[in-house]
Amino acid sequence: MKFEKVIKKLNEMARPENVEGMKRFGIIHEKNLGITVTKLRKFAKEIGENHELAVKLWNTKIRDARMLAVCIEDPKKVSEEQVESWLKDIQCWDLCDHCCGHFFDKTPFAYDKAVEWSNRKEEFQKRAGFSLVAWLAVHDKKKDDKWFEDFLEIIKRESNDQRKYVKKAVNWSLRQIGKRNIDMNKKAIKTAKELAKKDDKTAKWIGKDALRELKSKKVEKRVKLKKSK
Repeated sequence: MKFEKVIKKLNEMARPENVEGMKRFGIIHEKNLGITVTKLRKFAKEIGENHELAVKLWNTKIRDARMLAVCIEDPKKVSEEQVESWLKDIQCWDLCDHCCGHFFDKTPFAYDKAVEWSNRKEEFQKRAGFSLVAWLAVHDKKKDDKWFEDFLEIIKRESNDQRKYVKKAVNWSLRQIGKRNIDMNKKAIKTAKELAKKDDKTAKWIGKDALRELKSKKVEKRVKLKKSK
């Protein structure tokens, strides 16, 4: 599908009435057509993977075009330079998490980037590191648990970052690691307990909030059915 046709379709799909509602959830973009992610993903399936088109859509700086670009990008054709360039463009949590769960996690350097980004100073670049881990914990069933176990140390190291979009991602990554299987659940709970005992307000919140989910009956039942890697 040609770029011009895609842009025309996106403008037809625009829902400006949704933009104000998105702002209440911290979804703020300079250019936003207000299209839901569900509709964008459906449109993406009609287009299929298209690296060249994805790059053109990303360069429009339109939130909806970028969300669509993420869904149609071919992870086998991208470079680390492109991933870094896209990451630096991100200034909102929804696009950050969308990129991590629908594109970055499928690249061959996803795990290296997760570790690297977790140490970044920029808020959304750092969030991306932990968001990426949360998605990888869910999507990559074959990865050795040892990698996620090692990442728990990074979670402890960064648990004092008070910035809203960082601490929530740190918490999210801890919870998702703890839902991989019974063994990782125990190790994540141990980490959460350590954080909950800290004097640091942010670390304490991350730990206590994670414990509520990781020790719940629902999660306990779920992880017992999963095998450790």
